[in-house]
Amino acid sequence: MSEKPMKNALRLQAAPVRTGRRAAQRKREHEAAELHLAANAASGTEGPPPERAVGQGTDARGATPIGEYLEYQRDFLERAVLFWDTLRQRANNMIAHERAGLPPLLAFKYETLLDARHFERPANYALLRITEVGEDCWDDCVDPDKPPVVIVDPRAGHGPGIGGFKRDSEVGIAMHEGYPVYFVVFFPEPVPGQTLSDVLHALRRFVEEVARRHPGKPPVLYGNCQGGWAVTLLSASCEGMAGTSVLNGSPLSYWDGEPGVNPMRLAGGLLGGSWLTHFTADLGDGRFDGAWLAQNFENLQPEKALWEKHAHLFNRIDSERERFLEFERWWGGFYFLSREEILSIVRNLFIGNELEQGRLEIEPGCMVDLRRIAHPLVIFASYGDNITPPHQALGWIPAVYEDTEDLKRAGQRIVYLTHPRTGHLGIFVSASVARLEHRAILESLQEIEALPPGLYEMKIDNPSGDPDCRKPQYQVRFEPRRVEELQSDYPREAFEQVRQVSEFNDKLYRVFASPWVQAFSNPWTSETLKWLHPMRFSRYVLSEAFSPWMRGVAMLADAIEQNRHHLPDTHPLLLREREAIAKTTAFLKRLREVRDAGHESAFSLLFDSPGS
Repeated sequence: MSEKPMKNALRLQAAPVRTGRRAAQRKREHEAAELHLAANAASGTEGPPPERAVGQGTDARGATPIGEYLEYQRDFLERAVLFWDTLRQRANNMIAHERAGLPPLLAFKYETLLDARHFERPANYALLRITEVGEDCWDDCVDPDKPPVVIVDPRAGHGPGIGGFKRDSEVGIAMHEGYPVYFVVFFPEPVPGQTLSDVLHALRRFVEEVARRHPGKPPVLYGNCQGGWAVTLLSASCEGMAGTSVLNGSPLSYWDGEPGVNPMRLAGGLLGGSWLTHFTADLGDGRFDGAWLAQNFENLQPEKALWEKHAHLFNRIDSERERFLEFERWWGGFYFLSREEILSIVRNLFIGNELEQGRLEIEPGCMVDLRRIAHPLVIFASYGDNITPPHQALGWIPAVYEDTEDLKRAGQRIVYLTHPRTGHLGIFVSASVARLEHRAILESLQEIEALPPGLYEMKIDNPSGDPDCRKPQYQVRFEPRRVEELQSDYPREAFEQVRQVSEFNDKLYRVFASPWVQAFSNPWTSETLKWLHPMRFSRYVLSEAFSPWMRGVAMLADAIEQNRHHLPDTHPLLLREREAIAKTTAFLKRLREVRDAGHESAFSLLFDSPGS
């Protein structure tokens, strides 16, 4: 609340108490104004107090308090029924998606070019070619003079499609700009015994096929999260890879991060290393359930994933229902990884951090070397991303290159772009980010390739604030930066101890426990554990197929939709409800911060204290 309204409030509180209808009316108007100011303070907006909604049982002087409460009560009950009906629809969508085989959720027509399950080294990956955007076919969209774009979606628990989830996405913007677009997808079940090396072999075959179709135009590799570090491994391997790489929210420096802000990097130490991942994969009969990864993401900010998301849906059920169902259809589709693949990822990357240290051996006799990358790199990170913060996206640069001159001598061009607030998924799926930042990256590829060796920060000047604007309405500039500026101070020795503890614990588990767990695991037990996982059970249990009483909710929802009596957004009690939601979110956030601080303290006590 601003200073002036605060003084007015104090003056009103000190005024003599008036009686009568006029005083009561003034009191209600003052309360409505205060609620509006509180809501504006929470949302960061300003504006005059709203006019009161006039509903049934009101006269020319406005709604009576009892009338407002009755209106709100009816609206609250209607929203409650529609809320539970939305969760019922989410459950049905999840079941239908599973029965359909969990196909990729792309908003574009495509054809399959290569299926890596039939390679000599099989992997559960496939290469798609985007053929149509709406009613426009390939020939109408593609500029033959532009290089192809290969988008590699993240394989981090969910299914593919986030890069082409809707029209305003990485796929849609690239096609709109005239680029031939190819999309790398994967299947729900891994090939038995599939390794990370097998996956990289398949990705290399895909890139070679795209390059063959577009001679003289090296593909632009667009990697999202896990797809980004997979693209980096390809480029840094002994065979190398040509073409500019764009890494969106992709972690390459796994130990780096800001204390108290990025707690996920501590999980390996607090859980004793990779043995728990090994145990979970053994319980899954050689498969690791991606639902565990999704649950870890939600546990990072439970106040948002478990409370605010659903409270926002309840409060704005009329406008948010379809968007909620669309996103949950992707979020609730969980894929599996093979035991060999997930253990290689956890041991070598998340806990071992061997990529930036040059100790990662993908193929026998070939160490991955990030200095081997010769083509330009574009790194897109966000300060609102708590899964891959800028520290983890950029921290590898000073670890690989001693200083700026070393980077220039290597002939490398690295361009990074940061967003001030969007979350991890927002980097891939936000429509406004796709229409501005990703369009700017694609439109600036030639400028990036023409830059002299060095480190640059990409700045987008958009005075209009319109994400749909095009050059020259917005300007892009590349400001030189120094490698030394990216140095961060974190306890490397502590994380090195975590790696050693992890290796010891995993060896104990592998020798003494793993054979017994594998002996008692089979497809039946694995499938049972899959459907009992909280991330699945909490969703599908609300389908009428499992909870017959939800049919009654559906019938009530149909009746309400035919005669919906929703309140205007400016209704005083709706404003008070949003204020309560915001206060609850803030309280849960404080609890989560206490939890994270406890994790930081425990990690320091175990691994960062003298003599540990």
